[in-house]
Formats: sequence, C-alpha cells, structure tokens
Amino acid sequence: MSTHLIGGGWDEAAAGLVYGPFLKAAGDAPTVAVLLMDEGDGAEYFARFERVLRRTARCTPVPVLVPLGGVPDLGALDGADALLIGGGLTPAYQDALGGLRTELPALLAARGLPYAGFSAGAAVAAGTAVVGGWRSAGVPICPEETGEDLEEIELRPGLGLVPFTVDVHAAQWGTLPRLIEAVARGGVRQGVAIDENTVLTVDAGTARVSGTGRVHLVQADGSGVGLRAYRAGESFAFD
Repeated sequence: MSTHLIGGGWDEAAAGLVYGPFLKAAGDAPTVAVLLMDEGDGAEYFARFERVLRRTARCTPVPVLVPLGGVPDLGALDGADALLIGGGLTPAYQDALGGLRTELPALLAARGLPYAGFSAGAAVAAGTAVVGGWRSAGVPICPEETGEDLEEIELRPGLGLVPFTVDVHAAQWGTLPRLIEAVARGGVRQGVAIDENTVLTVDAGTARVSGTGRVHLVQADGSGVGLRAYRAGESFAFD
C-alpha cells in the first residue's frame, strides 16, 4: 500500500498533480471512501472532495461521515479501493482514530488500500502526530490561529502509516517552526512539513514530492536540527 500526504489547499488547477498519484494507485475507476469528521457541514465538505476527485480521474467517492466525538465504523470501508481522510480540527481526528491505531493500518495493509491524508488526515498518518499548539514552554513558535484550539505544542499517537511526523500548510500557515521545535525538543526524530497543493507519496521506503509547493524535511543530527526542502519531482529515502 502507498500513503499520500497532502498539505491542504484547494487549487483545482493543481488537483491532477496532488490527487493523481493516489487515484492511480487505487486502480481503474476506484471506489474511494472519504472519511470526514462532521462538524455540521459534512455533506458540503464531502462534495468538495467528490468534485476534485471526479475531475482528476474516473472514480466513485463515497462519504464516511463521523460525528464529533464518534468513532469510525471500519465496516464502511467494505467495497472501497482506497481511503482518503480529510481535514478539519486535527485533535478531533486523532481522538476518533486513536483507538484504531492497530486495526485500521492492518486493514489497509491486508487489502492493499492506498491511503491519502488531507491536512489533518496527513498529520494523523504519523506514528507520533503533531495535533496542534503554537507555543513551546510558553514561547510563541508559530501563529496562534494555527494552534488547533491548543496552546502548547502537543504530540499524540497517530496511525503509524509513516515513520516520521507530519505538519501541514507549511508555507501558508507558517507551521514549519512548530515541526522544527518538536524535533529540537526530542519529541520526534524526523518530520516533514508540507505546503498546500503539494503531496508526498510514500512507498517502499521512498518519499516523492508532487504538486506546486515544497516538502521540508526536518531531522535531528549530531549538531542539532537539519533542514532541507524538496520540490516536485524530487524524492528522498527514509528509515
């Protein structure tokens, strides 16, 4: 199975670059389960994904709407060829999916289903997920409006689909410093911060960038923290 981490963004001109690798991995005319936390606008939010997916390739998106405080029914994935988890309040997604950290990845692996995570869906794909926060020990690190209703940077268990931590909306929201701080504090060893309208496709130990922005790789090294940006068409290996 492949994992596709999307940094957010709704530039339809970039949709083929961003969603194309995921839909290609899903096969011919796939059924795509689109799992969304429903904050009262679930149907409208699903319609946005349905439009962009259908414009990218022949497919059948199917909504899987989970009320806030609820837990997804994995039976809703029966008959699906791929899973896309959308965005919204990242802590809410982690709350909903936290109890499925073993069951959901096992299901995806057993059935060979590609996974796409959009914004929050990308963040929770990590083994250790950055779910929000904008301060570190009280010191502002990134804009307050990016905090996801949290003050301090908070790391929680994710799905473990990728071995590195993921932050999103990097250039647009200024979240790269949050990831750098998470690595510098020793909470995680490496992570990626993904720009909007950009996807990092992870498969067999290699990560490849597509889309219009950059993916910023942050790693702890002997002298502190190392940073490198990758653009579309570039790739890197990871442990």
